[in-house]
Amino acid sequence: MKALVLERKDELNLRDFPLHEKLGPRDVRVALRTIGVCGSDVHYYTHGAIGPFVVREPMILGHEAAGEIVEVGSDVTELKPGDRVCMEPGIPDPASRATRLGKYNLDPAVRFWATPPVHGVLRPSVVHPADFTFKLPDHVSYAEGAMVEPLAVGVHAATKVQVQPGDVAVVIGAGPIGMVTILAALAAGCARVIVSDVHEPKLDLAGKLGTVLPVNVRSQNLQEVIRRETGGWGADVLFECSGYAPAMAEMFDLACPGGKVALVGIPLEPFAYDVSKAQVKEVRVENVFRYAHVYPRAVAMIASGKIDVKPLITDCFAFEDSIAAFDFAKAMPPSSVKVQIDMPA
Repeated sequence: MKALVLERKDELNLRDFPLHEKLGPRDVRVALRTIGVCGSDVHYYTHGAIGPFVVREPMILGHEAAGEIVEVGSDVTELKPGDRVCMEPGIPDPASRATRLGKYNLDPAVRFWATPPVHGVLRPSVVHPADFTFKLPDHVSYAEGAMVEPLAVGVHAATKVQVQPGDVAVVIGAGPIGMVTILAALAAGCARVIVSDVHEPKLDLAGKLGTVLPVNVRSQNLQEVIRRETGGWGADVLFECSGYAPAMAEMFDLACPGGKVALVGIPLEPFAYDVSKAQVKEVRVENVFRYAHVYPRAVAMIASGKIDVKPLITDCFAFEDSIAAFDFAKAMPPSSVKVQIDMPA
């Protein structure tokens, strides 16, 4: 099959790739229709590694996906050929301790698409477990279905910090994950979201997502804005989505006493973590790694209209232009948020 293959750092090819996947009793075969380009895909392209995950041999990219079922295994009764679906890309070991405890995203043996050495889905079809395949309502597009994967990160973060109705939230970073976290925070009950970034076009888009106050930290002091908007109290919840160490170092100054912080963005290097600032406010810190048990809720919120991800899909490329899509994504203009690739039907 033809696939987008990362041969090595800085080298992509759209070429035939020998990959034969057998259909197990609880598997489905999905014809891919729309695939999102994630920052991690781009990072493997430009750096050849993310932390301990190193591209040592050719690997197919892509893990944000939606498509149509074309074949089901003998034991699959809840799905059928013709169903439109999205797929959760991480497959844990069902017998692992983490999975049995309900924390399957933390299973050290999880096989996650486009994480070396596991191949991704920028190819015509994939075999995937039915248990991690979710039906899309007819009115939800494949493009929206491919957005369920990044949205799941935001929903998981909002769930972990236990957003309460009426909370004032701060989201640091208006990239793709910051944007879906804004949507998740509002859907979870936040009355307002204050979002910070340095790119005005992204902030302009964020400001259209709901009761959102954009703050450009090039010209405004975020801490002063939060004090003004909360009567000096501070934010009830803070989502750090930038992974930018200087911003992360200031997060406890922004939270209210007894507030909650979710570390969503992953910094490339260690940063100064002021424990005493967190202690004197008794700020609760939650660490977020991917997601667990949120895909059905994310699909349901998109289907109901509670969350609209369509404004975040800013750039689309055909499969034959996949290399151009990645070159665009690695130097993406500030006005762009999510790049998607449309697969041939």
